[in-house]
Amino acid sequence: MDRLGHHGNDAAAAALELRLETGSIPPALHERSILSSSTTAAAAPDAAAQRRNARNAATSGFVGTALEYYDFYIFATAAALYLQPLFFPSEGGLGQIMALATVGVSYVARPAGAIIWGWLGDVLGRKTALMACIVLMGAATFFIGLVPAYSTIGIWAPILIVLMRLLQGLSAGGESPGSASLSMETAPENRRGFYTSWTIAGATAGLVLSSAVFIPLNMLSRDFMLSTGWRIPFLLSIVVTIITIYMRARLQEPEVFEEAKENDKTVKVPLFHLVKHYPMQMIRVAGMALFLLMVGLFSTFSLAYGTQVAGISSSEMLALITVSNLGTLVMIPFLGHLSDKVGRKPVFISGCIGMIVLTFAYLGSLSHAAPGHTGIVWVLGILLMSFAYAAANGIYPVYFPEQFPANIRYSGMAISLMLGLVLGGFSPAIAQAINGDDNNWVGVALFAGAGIAISAICAAFSPETAKTPTAELGLKRD
Repeated sequence: MDRLGHHGNDAAAAALELRLETGSIPPALHERSILSSSTTAAAAPDAAAQRRNARNAATSGFVGTALEYYDFYIFATAAALYLQPLFFPSEGGLGQIMALATVGVSYVARPAGAIIWGWLGDVLGRKTALMACIVLMGAATFFIGLVPAYSTIGIWAPILIVLMRLLQGLSAGGESPGSASLSMETAPENRRGFYTSWTIAGATAGLVLSSAVFIPLNMLSRDFMLSTGWRIPFLLSIVVTIITIYMRARLQEPEVFEEAKENDKTVKVPLFHLVKHYPMQMIRVAGMALFLLMVGLFSTFSLAYGTQVAGISSSEMLALITVSNLGTLVMIPFLGHLSDKVGRKPVFISGCIGMIVLTFAYLGSLSHAAPGHTGIVWVLGILLMSFAYAAANGIYPVYFPEQFPANIRYSGMAISLMLGLVLGGFSPAIAQAINGDDNNWVGVALFAGAGIAISAICAAFSPETAKTPTAELGLKRD
């Protein structure tokens, strides 16, 4: 294609020269034509390079985030099914609550990670921060697969598990905000929602892989899974890490960030600048992020609930989670594209309303399900995650960073998002405590519904940004 364009330009120039020699075109007009031809030729490669960079950012965002969150989510699956007798051998239900609480521990570290990676990404560059994120995640995940059980090293076993989970949380604190910011900033003006949606589609793909990898393993004996089998997905993370590093090495920094650096508009301490000048934006984004508690509720709590209370096999529950999240993965790009057309707020708020209604329906059906009679559970689970949750989940990677200007965008999204995610991280343990021994699924649904309602309210009071030019995003303060 480039050769054709090059020869086309040569042919056009030759024709102009011939017309000049025969006197059919004035010399002044010839000079203007040559300048116009050169400008057009230069502009075309620039536009092509921008499109190529946007595609690279979206692709690397999808792959990198998928592999990062594969590492992150396999822990949640292992915590729901295997970690309690190995690392938290307490009597009664306390051990299971402690095992699920380790899922939430990482969310406590995520705000600290957001501050660290946000500063690194806003001062040194998005690519530098994203490379550091994946190296830390890969190392922590691989080491989890090597930690001996409580019966071997005693109290050091849960301590090491919690420590590695904290390191995972530090890494995850910068992953999706960095990938989303980079994808949004490199995307075409009218397609930011579509391009950026691939980042969170990657996170959903990681969740699908994290559940799917346990399905064949779960067919093996319980003794094997408790001794060795559960470690396999963690040890495989070394391959995941190498692939992601290769992908991230090909990234380029967005123009809007490079311009901020060149014009000396970067902020030395983004956190202080955010608190001083953008407090309402941070509060609204943190509130909107509460809907993400649905991840832990559906993929971790309902996995434990379905197997222990309803008596559904763990293989079937894992299959339901995998299929539902696969549906989410398919729908996310479509919903991102829809938000480019109708706006971010209508899609996001509609998703929140759907989640509230379907959470009650799904948990209610699960509480009354019996092995072999789970059809309605499947239908409601797929509707909940593949449509309602996907609507809000597909929009937030573009909607949240659009609330902040380029020089503090990474930090603004990362810190606000991670503050909102703290509740989401502990949602499996909170739901387990609310449910107790009385099968209080209504209380669990009310807890989830309250958090999601706050998300919808915060979105209603946030500005619509779908049609705002990228260079002007976040410049209007409250």
